[in-house]
Amino acid sequence: MIFLSLFWTFFKIGLFTFGGGYAMLPLIQSEVLAHGWLTEAQLVDFIAVSESTPGPFAINISTYVGTTAGGSFGAVCATLGVILPSFIVILIVAKCYEKFKESRVVKGCMAGLRPAVVGLIAAAILSVARAVFFPDGASLAVFSDIGFYFSLILFAAAVAAAFKKAHPILIILAAAALGIAFGYAFKLPV
Repeated sequence: MIFLSLFWTFFKIGLFTFGGGYAMLPLIQSEVLAHGWLTEAQLVDFIAVSESTPGPFAINISTYVGTTAGGSFGAVCATLGVILPSFIVILIVAKCYEKFKESRVVKGCMAGLRPAVVGLIAAAILSVARAVFFPDGASLAVFSDIGFYFSLILFAAAVAAAFKKAHPILIILAAAALGIAFGYAFKLPV
């Protein structure tokens, strides 16, 4: 039953998410937490891992959730679930787009989808930021935690490096190295 649930859940995520991996974050978060397959902390950790490893974000995170919830076969079910809708839809779009690309309906649909996708990405960013900077909820106690300041400095450095057109791989590697060094220096729990 878990395998069918993983497939169907990630099929819905793949089917109803437009705009790529970040746009699906709110739906992934909602579904994965509702099923109890991961905790919020585990989800945030694996969002970072999924973004830092090769391959599309949606495939990485669905594979991880599937493995955690149902082992290797769970990974296959979740991954196929998230891939299949895109595969089917892109086959249909590729076949029909040339014929309808000048249609007012198609242009209107695209004009409506773009800002909605940006809003979904922004919501996902805010949700992940809340979990990273305020893992125990917003309170003044967070300002006494050195981890908060480390995360804030690392975030600012990553944004600055991105605006200076540093290669994303270099930013990811530097962040990982700094995180490891910070963890050892301040003996963070594993």
